[in-house]
Amino acid sequence: MTNIFKYIIFHKPYGVLSQFTQESPKHITLKDYIDIPEIYPVGRLDWDSEGLMLLTNNGQLQHRLANPQFGHKRTYWVQVERIPDPETINKLCTGVEIQNYQTRPAQVKLFLEAPTVSDRNPPIRFRKNIPTAWLEMTLTEGKNRQVRRMTAAVGFPTLRLIRVSIANLQLNGLQPGEWRYLTPPEIQVLQKSRT
Repeated sequence: MTNIFKYIIFHKPYGVLSQFTQESPKHITLKDYIDIPEIYPVGRLDWDSEGLMLLTNNGQLQHRLANPQFGHKRTYWVQVERIPDPETINKLCTGVEIQNYQTRPAQVKLFLEAPTVSDRNPPIRFRKNIPTAWLEMTLTEGKNRQVRRMTAAVGFPTLRLIRVSIANLQLNGLQPGEWRYLTPPEIQVLQKSRT
């Protein structure tokens, strides 16, 4: 029997909804980029976030990756207002309270130089007097707008948010609006992956 499952990764641009259904004529959705029937996003990215999305018609894998009990790692590059000090980074690592919820420990590091990212359209609001910094944040949970709420809770609002990896999958040069099928080795690792 041939494998009927499809797996693709997509670099979602800013301003695109993580769904195929258009709620109003002004919304840009996944169907503006991906013309493959009956595949569904695993998890979501907010319309104002960018980066890696996995889409598949494998419901079992979808459930496992979206279910918090399996704690799959997701890594984000996060541009924040001002430059966080080590104490702030430590707070983000150990967990912060957002909406009466204590976040799980996360891996967070401050980039010494801004990572190479594609231009965003529209660009972030630039303020001459307020420096910005980039963080790499790896989480094992995905509450609604969690990264933005975490950085806001410690006083460093998120300006730009790009998901660069999910489990073993990475953007690796995929440009905004581009998608590709997963390779057989990527699928194999993803199916075995439990953490």
